[in-house]
Amino acid sequence: PCSTRLQGEAAAFTAALRTLVNNPQFSDVTFVVGRERQKVFAHRCVLACRCQAFQGMLGQGLAGSEDPPGSIPPQGPFILGNVQPDVFLAVIEFLYTNSVTLNSHIALEVLTSSVEYGLQDLCKLCVKFIKDTLSVEQVCEALQAAVTYGQTDLQQHCLAFIEGCTAAVVRTQGFHELSDVVLARVLRSDRLAVDELDLVQAVREWAHVSSAVLERPVPEVAALPVQELRLPLLAPSELATLESHNQRDLLIPVESIAAAWRSHALRKGSGVPSRLCRPRRGTRPRDHHRHLD
Repeated sequence: PCSTRLQGEAAAFTAALRTLVNNPQFSDVTFVVGRERQKVFAHRCVLACRCQAFQGMLGQGLAGSEDPPGSIPPQGPFILGNVQPDVFLAVIEFLYTNSVTLNSHIALEVLTSSVEYGLQDLCKLCVKFIKDTLSVEQVCEALQAAVTYGQTDLQQHCLAFIEGCTAAVVRTQGFHELSDVVLARVLRSDRLAVDELDLVQAVREWAHVSSAVLERPVPEVAALPVQELRLPLLAPSELATLESHNQRDLLIPVESIAAAWRSHALRKGSGVPSRLCRPRRGTRPRDHHRHLD
């Protein structure tokens, strides 16, 4: 006989499953989440069939749990101290309903969890939300996460956003918390809407914050990003002032400043990589720019 699969009302099915999210009724596994030690109730069969990571975890003790494998019964409680309850509940909501409720406070952490648990569809939803709600204050944190988790589309979106409002972005806490690798990637852009002199100052402030956090010297933490500063774009008077200020923290290698002076003496960009002689979108014109290659 011929068989046909008929689909019922998806919204009604989702709504019914949503009532089971963090519902102790019929729950057979418990998590204790975050510093608040909030209890979260779940159903092993739902977690296991929706997520391979949970399938393995629930069989042997939860990876990432603070309890050693085999030391707790199958129903838990499993201790998850390093995740916010709202973030974990968002993951649980997705597993039960294939939808997720996000806000700007948890979206990046839910993205992190989606990668850790191998939930590609949840990852896509997080990326879409982050792109749709990107702000000056959060764009650097989003870029850092995008690079960390290999989200190329999000990386490009964040960089384009930064290029559009660079002057505001470089004043944010997120900018000061970028890694050296990600900052260097930003500084390679020709489309940053800020003058090079302001960019040098922004990198200097970033370097001093990073130096304090990492407890390493300023020249060491800044070694990679300063290679992307376009010193030949500065006028001689600006370069002289920069050289004087540089004696205080040695942010920029002497060789880089010398190369910039050479480009002025030779009236062309010889001796420095061509990318360092290209004006950016926000570079203020100087008389000597016409001599640069």
